[in-house]
Amino acid sequence: MSDEDFVYDEATGEWVPGGSAAPVASSDVEVRDAVGNLLADGDQVTLIKDLKVKGAGQTLKRGTLIKSIRLTGDEQEIDCRYDGIKGLVLRAEFVRKR
Repeated sequence: MSDEDFVYDEATGEWVPGGSAAPVASSDVEVRDAVGNLLADGDQVTLIKDLKVKGAGQTLKRGTLIKSIRLTGDEQEIDCRYDGIKGLVLRAEFVRKR
């Protein structure tokens, strides 16, 4: 694979192979939040309880807004970004769709 075989995905800030900007597995799985709402890539969610972030030494407080989530292909996990925390993965049971 050469460098030309990769495409920059602006939503995630990552280089992905050959123009497939979204993971294939995520389209097959339904991910639901704590109250049963269906989640999709790019949704905004809020935390429903305080969560200690392992490795970051900080706690995300209840009500914290997480913007632009990505589905991982697992029905219980979502990938997201938050200031100061790299590679944050949250369980769907601790968030509510905004």
